[in-house]
Amino acid sequence: MNKNVVVIGGGHGQSAICRGIKNIEELHITAIVTVADDGGSTGRLRRKFHIPAMGDIRAVMIALAESETLMSELMNYRFADPEGKEEDIGGHNLGNLILTALTQETGSFMEAIQTIGQVLRVKGHIVPATEQVITLLARMEDGVIVRGEANIPDRNHHISEVFYEEEVHADPDAVEAIREADLIIYGVGSLYTSILPNIIIPEIREALHESRAKRVYLCNAMTQPGETDGYSVEDHVEALQQHGTPVDAVVVPADPLPEDILERYYAESSTPVSVTEMNHDYEIIRLPLLSFENQLIRHDSRRIQEAVEYLLRLQEDDD
Repeated sequence: MNKNVVVIGGGHGQSAICRGIKNIEELHITAIVTVADDGGSTGRLRRKFHIPAMGDIRAVMIALAESETLMSELMNYRFADPEGKEEDIGGHNLGNLILTALTQETGSFMEAIQTIGQVLRVKGHIVPATEQVITLLARMEDGVIVRGEANIPDRNHHISEVFYEEEVHADPDAVEAIREADLIIYGVGSLYTSILPNIIIPEIREALHESRAKRVYLCNAMTQPGETDGYSVEDHVEALQQHGTPVDAVVVPADPLPEDILERYYAESSTPVSVTEMNHDYEIIRLPLLSFENQLIRHDSRRIQEAVEYLLRLQEDDD
């Protein structure tokens, strides 16, 4: 196959994609990961040591690890913080601490990522969207400005746009990967706080527009309270396009959603993301994508693998 696939995002959704596609033979994977997170263990280490956020990168590393090992399990280990004081190592993730230590030791965030990647035998290339320490801001529809990724989801406001105040430059490896890509996938994950923080970096946005690859959005199955309340598939794509994101196709789940599970989501103000219009300037592709383990609606890694294999076959037919 010998195809280059770029996955742009962050959080659990990007990890689910990477966990699935790492099993596709002759596929070169580059995960471009947001470093705008400023909450939890990641945020504490970022503030103390002035280094880019590493939590999402750690999660993608584990997803792309060749096999599940004791080391990969330890990378996810979180130290107990029974009193919730966030003092010393309480609440910290071991993988985050290791990445921080290696960054301090080598003086390079990228070298720290590459070193741990070799230990885990990562199948692919993991690239931070930028090596700068950045702060994401959001302008709400009522004009309120919210600073910090962890503060942006707010049920009392609707997001109009996300942006950076400072001049942010992309990691050159991220730009190069986009230029060489055969398939580019956005998602799955938080629209405004996982996907767009990568794309609003000017060099990344420009490379996406110049790319000849098929640019595909893997759309969320459910809305995210405080971030995409009431959004349809079209609303998600419109938000991407308003931030300068080119979209050629959208992959949406074809799976029927169990009513008993939906009731739980409705109680948390989360609703299905549906296609609401007939005509689009992008392709709509419906595929089985979901699992319902533990009464949760999640994208299933095995089904994502099948979906990406299907997209690559479509592209070969087009070529």
